[in-house]
Amino acid sequence: MDLELEFKVREFDGPLDLLLHLIKKNKMNILDIEIEKITDQYMKYLDKMNEMNLEVTSNYLVLASELLYIKSKMLLPVKEEESEEEEDDPRENLVNRLLEYQSYKDITNILRNKEKLRGEIYTKAPESVKEFIDQKETLNSDVTLDNLVEAFKKFLERKEEDKPLKTKVTEKEIKVSDRKISIRSILKNKKRVNFFSLFESNNKEYIIATFLAVLEMTKEGEIRIVQNSLFEDFECEAIK
Repeated sequence: MDLELEFKVREFDGPLDLLLHLIKKNKMNILDIEIEKITDQYMKYLDKMNEMNLEVTSNYLVLASELLYIKSKMLLPVKEEESEEEEDDPRENLVNRLLEYQSYKDITNILRNKEKLRGEIYTKAPESVKEFIDQKETLNSDVTLDNLVEAFKKFLERKEEDKPLKTKVTEKEIKVSDRKISIRSILKNKKRVNFFSLFESNNKEYIIATFLAVLEMTKEGEIRIVQNSLFEDFECEAIK
């Protein structure tokens, strides 16, 4: 059946979101994309958007040209001398970006589900617990992922409230690997920093990339997240 008859045009969060949708719709392996088929469908989708007078932004067109370039590279015959050596897959960079984008979507869904569950829980009004706490005693146990996600959710709510009414949208891709490098640099100089001070921007991609970078570095034993006392903020410190 023709793609134009099957497709119901809807809004996507960007070109990678559209491409990921097409890959899943065709039940393709993201590590082995049928580039010719997926490129044709992507171009038909953009044509359909034009026919319906929907705005096709420049980032969609940039990815379209990239797909056409990869398609042309894969259609070219392989030279004899190149066939003897292992040739780089022209899809590799695109696949890596799609995998990273899928990670963003997954963590966003996790946070959204936790927020929904949290909204269904009744909480008792806070009371003073000073009489139950030894003032000389400090809490330095391992911080659980649930603790961190709950604190991160509240932090995002504060960020949303503080966000200016008008923001400049940037198309620059934020990579988890780049944020890990930045965090290493920060901890090299300061040794220990407030966890939330690492989120310097209100940009959604920046916040998610930073959160994933912290989780990966913690899992890899590169940093540790601690809470010096019960009601203090979390802190990140480098593990020597």
